[in-house]
Amino acid sequence: MPASRTTLRRSIAAAAALPLLIGALASCGYGSEAKNDEKKVATEGEKLSADAVRLGYFPNLTHATALVGHQEGIFQKELGGTELKVSTFNAGPSEIEALNAGSIDIGFIGPSPSINGYTKSKGTNLRIVGGSASGGVKLVVNPDKIKTLDDVKGKRIATPQLGNTQDVAFLNWVSEKGWKVDAQSGKGDVSVLRTDNKVTPDAYKSGSIDGAWVPEPTASKLVSEGAKVLLDESDLWPDKKFVITNIIVSQKFLKEHPDVVEAVLRGSVKTNAWINANPEKAKASANAKLAKLSGKPLGDKVINGAWPSIQFTNDPLAATLQAQADHAVKAGLLEKPDLKGIYDLTALNKVLKAAGQPVVSDAGLGAK
Repeated sequence: MPASRTTLRRSIAAAAALPLLIGALASCGYGSEAKNDEKKVATEGEKLSADAVRLGYFPNLTHATALVGHQEGIFQKELGGTELKVSTFNAGPSEIEALNAGSIDIGFIGPSPSINGYTKSKGTNLRIVGGSASGGVKLVVNPDKIKTLDDVKGKRIATPQLGNTQDVAFLNWVSEKGWKVDAQSGKGDVSVLRTDNKVTPDAYKSGSIDGAWVPEPTASKLVSEGAKVLLDESDLWPDKKFVITNIIVSQKFLKEHPDVVEAVLRGSVKTNAWINANPEKAKASANAKLAKLSGKPLGDKVINGAWPSIQFTNDPLAATLQAQADHAVKAGLLEKPDLKGIYDLTALNKVLKAAGQPVVSDAGLGAK
């Protein structure tokens, strides 16, 4: 049953009242706590240097590499006798908290929490060790109220959270249109309403928002409610590629268990190859894992609309991470960060070479 208009307003107000400094996002968890997946997958073969590896990811289609690799047992096969333990998260800050606390070792996560976590720790807590996905973010709008990009001016547009990856992207787009918005309050030529993705579809149905700049599958959920895709963010980037999900690891775990990290990356590379070679099977596999995690699969209209807009890639697209950090700085949400050392692609490039694939670049942001 859709939420009442009053409830929606309270939800949106609560989202807007979250801590506003993006530098603090890495320490401010939101959404539910990590949920352990209780399904035990048989471990076979030789154990690596760790008894177990704890992996975190979101139950989102932009994390389909993790969903499919877990569902199909690809990660566990590469880990052999080392047990894979999985936790799921609703958002990046809580996953960064878990990494910092030693509750997880490796995680699939978006660029903004990666940047925030790295800079807040002064470069001591994590490394980005691989890519996972590009794209899957859209501006969707009420077609009765917004027919062109210029019509967005004066309207109410939702983003998931102040300073998150999509919020920064939307603020940057607004700025490039020549419009003014106060990044902290969201007030200006466009009203930016920070709204949890779980609430956004009901907010749209109630008329509380006129559109949203959101990742999949939220964008396609809005389309299923009558919204129209006005802009795919991929169209704003060179070669239509930008990082939406990458793979991070705690520096301590990377130092102590490089063989385990390499095994997880090997699983990720093999999973992406299988996804790209078998898109329909992969889509069904991802949806099956989502159903296990949430109790309900995505409807055909939603997943069929969302899946084609996501590219699964091993390349972390490092240059676009720097660009996203620059956008946050321009919006006044982040002090200029020093991202030197945020990447360590040594293990990934070793895996790619062994698979006969081209190596990828850290765009000059690699660890020494």
